Amino acid sequence: MKLTNEIYQAFAAIVGNQNITRDPAMLESYRAIPAQSSDHRGPYEGWTPAPQAVILPGTTEEVQCIVRLCNEYGIQFKASTTFWSVMGYIASDYAIQLDMRRMRKFEIDSQNMTAIVEPYVIGGALQAEAMKVGLTLNIPGVGCSSSVLASTAGWVGFGPTSISMGCASENLLAAEWVLPNGEILRTGSLGAGAGWACGEGPGPSTRSILRGKQGTAGSFGICTRMAVRLHPWPGPTFIPTRGLAPAYKADLPDNFKAYTLCFPTWEAYANALTLFHENDLLFLGHRQFNMFGRDIKTAMIKILNDPNLQLADIPALCADPYLQEQNNQMKIDIQVIIAGMTPRDTAFKDKAVDKILEMTGGWKSELMLDKDLTDWVLLYLIRMGHKNLNFVMCGAYEGNYGLSSNVFVSSSVMEEASELKKQWEQKSTAIAAVGGDSDMGSICTIGGGGPTGWEFFTHFDAYDKSSIQGTADFFNATQEWMTAKGLGVDMGKWNQSARRPDGF
Repeated sequence: MKLTNEIYQAFAAIVGNQNITRDPAMLESYRAIPAQSSDHRGPYEGWTPAPQAVILPGTTEEVQCIVRLCNEYGIQFKASTTFWSVMGYIASDYAIQLDMRRMRKFEIDSQNMTAIVEPYVIGGALQAEAMKVGLTLNIPGVGCSSSVLASTAGWVGFGPTSISMGCASENLLAAEWVLPNGEILRTGSLGAGAGWACGEGPGPSTRSILRGKQGTAGSFGICTRMAVRLHPWPGPTFIPTRGLAPAYKADLPDNFKAYTLCFPTWEAYANALTLFHENDLLFLGHRQFNMFGRDIKTAMIKILNDPNLQLADIPALCADPYLQEQNNQMKIDIQVIIAGMTPRDTAFKDKAVDKILEMTGGWKSELMLDKDLTDWVLLYLIRMGHKNLNFVMCGAYEGNYGLSSNVFVSSSVMEEASELKKQWEQKSTAIAAVGGDSDMGSICTIGGGGPTGWEFFTHFDAYDKSSIQGTADFFNATQEWMTAKGLGVDMGKWNQSARRPDGF
């Protein structure tokens, strides 16, 4: 079924001819390969359908008119911003794609520590402006080039700074929301004409419907504006940097300290994370660089800090005795950043970190205490601007053994999960062989601590059918193992059960 000229012209009358297209080449560019979804739907072949038209609305009123017209003619629609994953694309053959890139304005209220954002405002832009007034925001694991509004309203939204700033659901304030029927709902205090400061009232308290814990991936209409919390930034008005790509480093003052903390056992790791949860010490906590894999972690860190090195240097670096030793020391590790508000605060937090290491038998990675590496970690994790590295190993990845749970539950079977993955790495060429454990994730999924959130990065080739199928087989084996262990199933299986029979 094709969009008629009459309907197309009706859409064009709303946004103007320059903001709508059905040119076949343009429509083709709004398709995605689901195997490279990076959104935990499990790898599978095929492409998302081409939309009937692509529309770029510029205002809430235009969005409302588009949605009402879709309802009138029975056309499905999907709005997306930065198109991070396949969730942002349409899933029906008779649907239009809304690209929200024209709506990119934001306003910072420094006194009330909030920002009002439109859909295409990315985390990096808001962070850069917020820092000018002593503020920052929680940038989730998806990175700073993603939409603040989409990650807050639409999908998960926890990340490295969630321990000090909360996850997206905790930072969502009032919102302007075009419902699926075309009505506009203004939530929280905005719905009572009392501004943007509160997400729960005195107006409509609908935050749990808008996003809940996990988010609805944009299936409940379109958010066109939203207020989010900002948080204190004890640093300069911008992040000074030095170096060459990809090895940029931050030149931050001494109140910022980055450490890679290592532990002898997973029990010690879990005990330490619990103490960090309880004592309000960390600005940021994330197990980041293990995503490359336990066996090649230090080699990848060296490559990413030297513009003259490349992936072909991995075998030589893995043979280096010092890096082998450091890799073994970093077997069970996590990256943390403390940010003191005063010199005394910095000193206290630094000593408290040392005390927790003493109590749990942990230590600081010697390799990662190098000044250049420390400054690289600061920029990497505070800005979250290196998300391209998620794809650097094989061109695609998916998360597996993904759990948001009590750290003692998930860590107690980590070695068993790692061994299962390692067996698949050795018997199959479908996934990259990186040493089994490629777990990464945040120290917590809610503000102040509590459950952790992590996943095994599984690197594969999204353009090779056998790699896609082999990865899917491995994921299914992991789900069977998790069920047998009483862990239930992870996020990949949740989403597999919700997709269309043909895979979308």
